[in-house]
Amino acid sequence: MRRFWTLGPWETFLLVVLALVYAANAWLSPEFLTLRNQVNLFQLSIEKIIVALVMTFVIINAEIDLSVGSMMGLSACAFAAMVGQAGMPAPLACALCLLIGLAGGFVNGVFVARVGLPSLVVTLSTYIGYRGVARVLLEDRSIGNFPDWFNALGQRGLVGPLTLGLLSFILLFMVLYVVLERAGFGRKTYVIGVSRDVADYAGIDTARHKILIFMASGLVAAYAGLLFAARVGAVRGDVGQGFELDIITMVLLGGVSIFGGSGTLTGVGLAILIVLSLRNGMALLNVTGHIQTGVVGLLLLASVLVPRLGARLSGRTVA
Repeated sequence: MRRFWTLGPWETFLLVVLALVYAANAWLSPEFLTLRNQVNLFQLSIEKIIVALVMTFVIINAEIDLSVGSMMGLSACAFAAMVGQAGMPAPLACALCLLIGLAGGFVNGVFVARVGLPSLVVTLSTYIGYRGVARVLLEDRSIGNFPDWFNALGQRGLVGPLTLGLLSFILLFMVLYVVLERAGFGRKTYVIGVSRDVADYAGIDTARHKILIFMASGLVAAYAGLLFAARVGAVRGDVGQGFELDIITMVLLGGVSIFGGSGTLTGVGLAILIVLSLRNGMALLNVTGHIQTGVVGLLLLASVLVPRLGARLSGRTVA
């Protein structure tokens, strides 16, 4: 296991890239380094980066969860339907939305770990299914009328400029860092990602472990959906659509192997900063969203290709 905050070769490379991105953005736009812009840099993508932290565990475990964006949308739409339409108390609706996230993650986990279906197939199916339910709930309407205190959680700082979402991200990063790097759960996650057969032989309940990770993914995605509803103040059926691209890019760019078994949360944290800084810098230069998405897509390709090329040049093999 790595010691706290020790940087490996890939993390060091990402740190250099991040410094270059910050320098270029600061040179191209004086607004970039202002405190207000740095807070906005996180605030406008807070839901994605929270989910990316749990996606790190999913991919290290040699699985994938394509349904997180749809679960975010389902949670936000369910909240809007319960509160904005039915008049249910917001705290009760929040609790039910989190339960929906747990249930959705449990469904994914059972089909992957117990039934034995590939996670790509399972979560692609639930990606479509959860999105379909979200659209049925709201159809083409935009529903708001949320309590003022709920909107304030996503729009106002709780501690200075720090909103609930940003505070959640910081806390979740610290907790998951300890779990992945220091706890037995993290070690099991790596072992299962390297070889499930070896993990089974070592006495690890791999099915239970995978189900727990998928449940955590669903729960955090549902929580992110609630944060989105609070930040925007109104919800449509397409909430969270396409968020999977940025989330998976952040994780893979952070050095987590798409084949599982390797990667660090430190690398993912640096990759998050790179992706957010690139998007923010391009936005300040009035680059359209479609071009920004194209750049993120290229980053996704590079995050898989560059480590393999480096391994070949050094004479190593990549699984």
